[in-house]
Amino acid sequence: MITFFTTAKPFRGHSAIIQRNALNSWKLLHPDVEVILFGNDEGTSEVSREFGLRHEPGVARNGAGLPYMNAMFDRAHEISSHETLCYANCDIILTSDFPEAFRRVHTAASDFLMIGRRWDIEVTQPLNFLNPRWQQEIRDFTLKTNDRRDGWWIDYFLFGRGIFYKKIPEFVVGRPRWDSWLVWKALSSGARVIDASAAVLAIHQNHGYGAHPKGRDGVWADESSLRNIALSGGTSHLCNIDDAIDRLTAGGIKSNRARHWYAIKRNLDSIMRALTFDVWLPVWHFWLGITRPIRARLGLKSKLPRPSAKKDSRPARTLT
Repeated sequence: MITFFTTAKPFRGHSAIIQRNALNSWKLLHPDVEVILFGNDEGTSEVSREFGLRHEPGVARNGAGLPYMNAMFDRAHEISSHETLCYANCDIILTSDFPEAFRRVHTAASDFLMIGRRWDIEVTQPLNFLNPRWQQEIRDFTLKTNDRRDGWWIDYFLFGRGIFYKKIPEFVVGRPRWDSWLVWKALSSGARVIDASAAVLAIHQNHGYGAHPKGRDGVWADESSLRNIALSGGTSHLCNIDDAIDRLTAGGIKSNRARHWYAIKRNLDSIMRALTFDVWLPVWHFWLGITRPIRARLGLKSKLPRPSAKKDSRPARTLT
């Protein structure tokens, strides 16, 4: 079947609730599922014993205490009981459509990477896994919330043994770029990257960024994040779900022809952004400079236009 592996935040407060929900959901996918939990943060060993997980406490970390992705991927490759592995973030709930998608993909391809979009929901309480309808209820709630993220938000990677072994730079978990780099690496290695978004409802339980002293902004801009960005090798080494070669649909695995248009559009967007900052902004600042005396006499102020903040008009929903 599948060997899942992940790392977790300390098991306390809201993090404990959503991480226990995720791990429990993976264990219930199939009797032969294996789960490896990396790290030695608070509660990790206790949860591993409770759920019957394989605990690997000695994962290598950087100076900020963040686990290295390559260390986990390589170690999981070496100790896994199965030929197919899945790294998933420890806040992702999976249901019975996941092993079914795996079965269909595995039948069609031997060298593959299966990824898919996630759906965001608010969860504040432990799921009742003794309820025979728990899967249907959370799926219904997720679809009603209707908050599916775009192709850059990738929270699970199902792949065959060997695709990434000893090939991943020293990215750290919890910082950007490593996920998009993995998609690029699989594509450049000739693996069949398959988008399972239409077949798998990957449910992400929303959380805050209280673990970082600067919150969300710090997660995206601290030293660990900047190092991840440098290791990724630039935007040409970053791909997302829209770059998948195929898509898993109800009618089978279909070629993702739209990926060619997506690549063209992304390149055009990059060119336009470069023109905006390299051409338009200098011209704008030059114009402000030469007209400043006139504007000062007239009492006019000019500022660069700023985009207005968009507000989400959807009502907030929370699963309790």
